[in-house]
Amino acid sequence: MTIIVYFHHSSYRNFKSYYQQNLAKYHQKEFPCLVSYNRFVELIPDILMPLILYLNSRKGKITGISFIDSTSIPICHPKRAKRNKVFLGLSGWGKSSVAWYFGFKLHLIINDQGELLTFQVTPGKTDDQVLVPTLTQSRFNCLYFSREKTLLKAR
Repeated sequence: MTIIVYFHHSSYRNFKSYYQQNLAKYHQKEFPCLVSYNRFVELIPDILMPLILYLNSRKGKITGISFIDSTSIPICHPKRAKRNKVFLGLSGWGKSSVAWYFGFKLHLIINDQGELLTFQVTPGKTDDQVLVPTLTQSRFNCLYFSREKTLLKAR
């Protein structure tokens, strides 16, 4: 989990380059039992649940103003999507504002201090609006949708 989190904080855009050129060369002392890149890629699906549990333990408090958004998490180039076996049956096709991608979608709600309140990872094709009731269930009393300028009360 640590390696994945630090990759996203690094300036690398490609995980393979990060793993082989940075971790394997300069961080052997921090990770003495570092496995090969291919083996690490095979182990990535196994860390998804522990990572979700960790993030659930780090949630912030509701402060009054919250923001909800989603972002795409592509797992491979679209040309290689049919050959992808790492997240077989879990990922899916989705369309962002830029292009089509194959992977997941991260939906999250943060408070005005930037603390994570709730989140959910879904296949790429999941519609944002369908997930709002699930994300806000038992956490919020009312929701204000700025696009429609409507106020919805929770049941």
